[in-house]
Amino acid sequence: MTTSTNGDNGGIDQSVQAELDRLRGSIDNIDAAVVHMLAERFKCTQQVGVLKAAHHLPPADPARESRQITRLRQLAESARLDPAFAEKLLNFIIAEVIRHHETIADGTAAREDGP
Repeated sequence: MTTSTNGDNGGIDQSVQAELDRLRGSIDNIDAAVVHMLAERFKCTQQVGVLKAAHHLPPADPARESRQITRLRQLAESARLDPAFAEKLLNFIIAEVIRHHETIADGTAAREDGP
């Protein structure tokens, strides 16, 4: 079978192209769902950051993070997803959450020290 590399799909069988389009449509929908779920997750973690800052709690919670990594690795295994990949993804998200919490805490401290 001949395939086109310039995006014109001229060499791809129509039935193959239709299946690619169907699968890619599903991927696009899943990507949209992932982005929306991450946005919801960050809305919740922002609220956690505000609560932590208000009560002078540290931005990071290593014990919670460890439990979450263990939990996510188990979920990944049961979903037949590479647990190492799932852990890398969660570590990336956790790092971003901690950065947000530090920013919130810095803003809270600045307001408390205010004029």
